[in-house]
Amino acid sequence: MTATLHDPTTWTATYIQSSVASGRTSAAEVVEAHLARLDRLNPRLGAVTSRRDEEARRDAAAIDDAVARGDTVGPLAGVPITVKETTDVAGLATTHGLRTFGDRVAGVDAPPVDRLRRAGAIVIGHTNMPTLTLSGMHPRSELFGDTVNPWDTQVTPGGSSGGDAVAVAAGLAACGLGNDSGGSTRLPAQFCGIAGLKPTPGRFPADHRIGSADPSPAVALFPVDGPLTRTVADLRAVFDVLAVADPRDPRAIPVPRRGPEVPRTVGVVRDPGGHGVDSAVATALDEAAQALVERGYQVDEAEVPMLDDALEVYTGMVLTEFAGNWPAISALLGPEASRYIDFDLDEHPPLDLAGYLDRAARHLTVRRAWSQQAVDQPLLLGPVSTRASFAPGQESSSVEEKRRFGRSMTLTVWSTAVGAPAVAVPTGLSDGRPVGVQLIGPAWREDVVLDAAQAIEDVRGVLTPMEPR
Repeated sequence: MTATLHDPTTWTATYIQSSVASGRTSAAEVVEAHLARLDRLNPRLGAVTSRRDEEARRDAAAIDDAVARGDTVGPLAGVPITVKETTDVAGLATTHGLRTFGDRVAGVDAPPVDRLRRAGAIVIGHTNMPTLTLSGMHPRSELFGDTVNPWDTQVTPGGSSGGDAVAVAAGLAACGLGNDSGGSTRLPAQFCGIAGLKPTPGRFPADHRIGSADPSPAVALFPVDGPLTRTVADLRAVFDVLAVADPRDPRAIPVPRRGPEVPRTVGVVRDPGGHGVDSAVATALDEAAQALVERGYQVDEAEVPMLDDALEVYTGMVLTEFAGNWPAISALLGPEASRYIDFDLDEHPPLDLAGYLDRAARHLTVRRAWSQQAVDQPLLLGPVSTRASFAPGQESSSVEEKRRFGRSMTLTVWSTAVGAPAVAVPTGLSDGRPVGVQLIGPAWREDVVLDAAQAIEDVRGVLTPMEPR
């Protein structure tokens, strides 16, 4: 999409920052434009669940005052952002979409929100998600209802970070902060036609506690916070702000943001798991591969190392840890919202101690397998989901549909299990709906996947912001 010179809601985050920092436009003007678009579109889209209009205006005024004084402002100065309902924003309730949590107002920002705001980003509100992120792959919560796909209301925008993806795609915000433990930023990025980053675990400081207790090992390891933006350059700008160590999260490691050169070789995984792939997704892979070839990459077919083992590790560890608390959580959700996880637990009952320890040990094995393959072939190109789209709630309508859509995310879950960074990037439209691909790289080499994603975007273009149908 071409930016409109006088409409800040069409501008990229990097352009907003440069315009505000240089004084060409004011942060106040940028915020007011986004709040007005929010007023107009959000009642139809259901993306933003709670707003902080007055606080956003005050934040914008402080930035404009700093610019007027000649002070240096941050690398995201004036950029309107949204934050998923899982993540604390001071003064807003962190509800997780659950009525029971409706009054849990956060006293302080979560570490990534704090980092973004220190960089000058302006939080305009929280965004919708599946209730507790557990009720499916569609952003429908008991507290806020459904978020719709702005391209086509008959298909889901994807989840669980679907509220942020819709807000970014439709120009309500320039950036969204979601999180991803098995595709929750990448799936809505694919379905909404934007870019999404899943970083290496430990790359960004985070706090995913509900209450004061820290989560169990797999729940502490696999979920990561990640940005959703309209361009790869914007992903990189947010990455540079968030990739820091922080004493509030001892998992966050101060690894350099960029590393030495690696071979420009890409392995294409067309049908991970061999379960079939929609024609629109297959075409997107072909187009992305061709774009990479045009930009100087060597592209070959590839196998995913230890695919089945990685899926067993992920499923066994997560569901075993989850099973003990599921009766209490299920009671909060109710039978309809619980069905999605019930299907998993029925098919994968909790492991005994020996079984769990086996999976925990094999976790290192599958990570090593990818680390070794990535020496010579540091990038994999594949689908986020092998399904181009599906109806809201379809994935939790039956056991077979749950299996079907679970299989569609095979490569995405594998990348989480092996601790790899990944970027989802759009390639175009099919029947008026976005399609895209993901690139997966070596641990701590987000720069490698961002470079390749930029190459695809350079050739295939940018789809958003768009006017919802």
